[in-house]
Amino acid sequence: FRYYFPCQRWLAVEEDDGQIARELVPVDEAFVKKDSENDGQSPATLGLEQKAKSTTYTVKVKTGDKKNAGTDANVFIILYGSKDDTGIVSLKASKINKNKFERGKVDEFTVESVDIGDLKKIKIGHDNKGNSTGWFLEWVEIDAPSLGQCLKFPCGRWLDKSEDDGAVERIIFPAELQTVEYIPFVPYEITVYTSDIFGAGTDADVFIVLYGSDGICTQQKSLCLNKREQRMYFERNSVNQFIVELEDVGDIIEKIRIGHKGGGLNSGWHLDRVTIRRLLPNGK
Repeated sequence: FRYYFPCQRWLAVEEDDGQIARELVPVDEAFVKKDSENDGQSPATLGLEQKAKSTTYTVKVKTGDKKNAGTDANVFIILYGSKDDTGIVSLKASKINKNKFERGKVDEFTVESVDIGDLKKIKIGHDNKGNSTGWFLEWVEIDAPSLGQCLKFPCGRWLDKSEDDGAVERIIFPAELQTVEYIPFVPYEITVYTSDIFGAGTDADVFIVLYGSDGICTQQKSLCLNKREQRMYFERNSVNQFIVELEDVGDIIEKIRIGHKGGGLNSGWHLDRVTIRRLLPNGK
């Protein structure tokens, strides 16, 4: 057998979601063939094909508000589900703070994994390296939009060789009463075409809202994860593709609202068009 594991993603702290290791799932051969060979299968569907087999988790970590609670050590997490686990995931690129795991702060990370089933527990810890290694972990919150579930993992203990029981990693279980369930999100493939005229590009924070029938709409969602991506994308005569998890507005998208939040030196934007592809319930 020949297996195809396309990636087309960054493995870099400063790019994409900040992960430096990825789980890749095999896809049908048609998705990796050249246009002339693909029998009508568009390579543009590859993002959705992969997304159908993976789950994205938003991981929030709260460092306690105690003296010397923050850490400079390298923190990792493992998510354990009913089917599998994620393996060790390094929490390197916080989406909120440049200096992560500081006293009293909440940091946010993105973790992507193949389907591990219902989330049962987590292991979180650090390598005890650096000048200030001891860490007081208040709690961890894990949100999985595609599963429609947000779980809270309370800790309230030190991960420090000289505090508490001396452990630098802990297994934590979710607090059932703090679990929030909601309608699962679905992935949309959003392709944005910027016009080929002078000054068409923008460095602003571009957002989108999708509207379905019966007044159903999604939340307003930024297409870029950070300011670095804002500078990279939406250049003159460019095509940028995003896989975004949003509320399911149904089979028909009646309209969209797209715009930006202004600010910066080059915020004006000339948008040519937007195409949207929704992952159908059967995964096609």
